Amino acid sequence: MRRLTPPGMNVEATLSACIGSIRDADLSGRLALVKDFIVSAELDYSNHGAEGSLHLVEGADGVNGTVSTAEMERVYKGTFVKSKATREYYGAIKSASENDICPLCSQRTISQLDHYLPQSANPAFTVTPLNLVPVCSECNKTKLALQAAVAGDQTFHPYFEDADDGRWLFAEVLETTPAALVFRTSPPDNWGAVKSQRISSHFRIFKLAELYASHAAVEISDIRFGLISMSRRNAPHKISAHLREVALSRAAAHANSWRRAAYEALADSQWFCAGGYR
Repeated sequence: MRRLTPPGMNVEATLSACIGSIRDADLSGRLALVKDFIVSAELDYSNHGAEGSLHLVEGADGVNGTVSTAEMERVYKGTFVKSKATREYYGAIKSASENDICPLCSQRTISQLDHYLPQSANPAFTVTPLNLVPVCSECNKTKLALQAAVAGDQTFHPYFEDADDGRWLFAEVLETTPAALVFRTSPPDNWGAVKSQRISSHFRIFKLAELYASHAAVEISDIRFGLISMSRRNAPHKISAHLREVALSRAAAHANSWRRAAYEALADSQWFCAGGYR
């Protein structure tokens, strides 16, 4: 998971742009009536986000009895995503992650925005920038309309939480043919129980163990030729040193990258370094 800088705009700006772009005078008029309500809800969202308690936000059917959930979904899909007046906001949020890498899986390319609190249950946050996270399509599809009921089940929110303030991702080598890796979470001791549970929940919900294992298998296949060539010139401990140097480089970029965990595990495996890569 990767932390992101919160969007540099607020819901008053995005909602106003939507209202000005909607041709349905009745709907735009009712949106104007609930504007103050939605702006106030954004402040409540921000406070809960800062406290790590977004699971406590109560869902609602519609917005203040004036605009329905279905209408808010139309505002998002038909206006916020497509209107010329709002595309700059959509684009700014979507391009916030370094190298267009999804902050939820740290692997795939961003293709859309996810409503952290699902719009089907929280329509007041449908165009609230703090509730819109740039993600890959697979993470968005996997999460769907999930909303945590307790603190530990809440997934990490890139705008409010830092998952790289401690080492939590590790891997182990499976002595199989071909060699494989299995990934696991092990949060640091200085993390509280809730944060530790959240990292496990996030890891499970987004199926990161399977994702990382798959990519690691490809990585091992890609480096096999080089390791075989190296083995003809060097002892196994030289191969281990090489793999550890790669791990250090990966760690310098991202402390909890799957590549860092993978290369450390490979370097630590006497079996792998002695020829298990073949």
